[in-house]
Amino acid sequence: MKKILFLFICLFLFIGGVLAKEDNSLSPKAKSAIIMEADSGEVLYQYNAHAKLAPASMTKMMSLVLIMEAIDKGVIKYDEMVTVSKNASDMGGSQILLETGESMSVDDLLKGITVASGNDAVVALAEKIAGTEDNFVKMMNDKAKELGLKNTNFKNCHGLDAKDHYSSAYDMAIIAKELVKHQKILDYSSIYETYLRKGTDKQTWLVNTNKLVRFKQGVDGLKTGYTSSSGYCLTATMKKDNMRIIAVTMGEPSSDVRNDEVSGMLDYAFAQYAMNTIYNKGTIVDNIKLEKSDMENVDVVPIEDAKVLYKKTDGKKDIQTEIKYDKIKKEIKVGDVIGELILKDGDKKIKSVPLTVNKNVGKASFIDLLIRYFKDMITGNIKIN
Repeated sequence: MKKILFLFICLFLFIGGVLAKEDNSLSPKAKSAIIMEADSGEVLYQYNAHAKLAPASMTKMMSLVLIMEAIDKGVIKYDEMVTVSKNASDMGGSQILLETGESMSVDDLLKGITVASGNDAVVALAEKIAGTEDNFVKMMNDKAKELGLKNTNFKNCHGLDAKDHYSSAYDMAIIAKELVKHQKILDYSSIYETYLRKGTDKQTWLVNTNKLVRFKQGVDGLKTGYTSSSGYCLTATMKKDNMRIIAVTMGEPSSDVRNDEVSGMLDYAFAQYAMNTIYNKGTIVDNIKLEKSDMENVDVVPIEDAKVLYKKTDGKKDIQTEIKYDKIKKEIKVGDVIGELILKDGDKKIKSVPLTVNKNVGKASFIDLLIRYFKDMITGNIKIN
C-alpha cells in the first residue's frame, strides 16, 4: 500500500511539473524569450522571461534611452561634434574604428551604435553626456530602477561580458518599450547599410547587425547582441496595422536560429492579436468651458492613441469611455496633462490615456473678462435681478 501511495505521489509531482513548465514552443532553442505589445506592455508569450542572463550588446538599448533623453533635454544636439577619448577608441569588440582625438557628430555616432553596434561609439557618447562612463552607467542603473526593472544590473554601457552585468528578456522588452517612444531612434535602427566619413580616405561601410531589418517587412529595429557568454541575442520590433510588437530572445545557439525564432514570434503575435483604436492621437473627445482664460472654450484631445489590444479569436470588446479632469489651470499649453480618458470593459478599467488641449490657452486679461461679462449679460447667461 505504501509503495502504491509513493508511486502515486511521484506521478502527481511529475504531472504537476510538466503542467507548470513554461511554453517554449515559439523559442525552443532560446534560454529566454518574450513577446510584448509596445503600447500596453502586455505580454503575449514568454519563456523563462525573468532569468538573469548576459544581455551582450542589447545593453546599448538602455544607453540609447539615455542618449535620446539627453537630446530631448538639449544636453546634446544631433549636429554637435564629439571628441573621442582614448578610453573610447580602445574599446574592444564591435567598433566603428574611432581614433583618439577624432571628432564625430552625435548623428553619426548614433548610426555607429544602432547599425554597427559600435562599442567605441557608445562610450564616446556616454562620456560626452555624463563626463565618464562610470557616471553614465550609474544613470543607466538609476533608469532601470525608475522603470521598475528587478533583474537588471549594468556594469558598462556597451555589453561586453562583466561580472554582475545582467538583465532578463522581460527587462529588455521594457527597455525597448521605453526606447521606441523616441520615433527618431527607429529612423536609425531601420537603416540596413550606410557610410561614415563618406568621401574621405577613412570612409567606413556599416551594415546592420539585425538582418531582419532587410529581410522581414515591417521590422524597423532594434538591437542584436553576442558574446561567448551570452550566446546570440536579439530584440526586434515590428509595426503593422497600428500595432507595434517587441520580441526578445536570449542565449540562442546561432544568429540564424535567433532570426528564425524571432521572425516566428513576430508572425505569431500579428496572427493572433490586433488593436482596436478607440480614438487616434489628437482626435477631439470633449470641449470644456474656461472661466478665467483668454479662450472661453477649448477642445480636449488624447496625447497618444487610445487603443485596446485584443485576441482575434475573442473578437473586439465593447469599450466604454469616461473622462476625468484634474483641476483646470488658467494657462494651459498643448501637451500639458489636464485629465485622463479611461477605457473600460463594463465596470473594469482597461487603461487610461492622458488628455491635453489642442490649442495653447493663456490667462484672460481684465478687458477679456469684462467683455465676456457683458456678452453673457446680453445673451442671458448672466441674469441681473
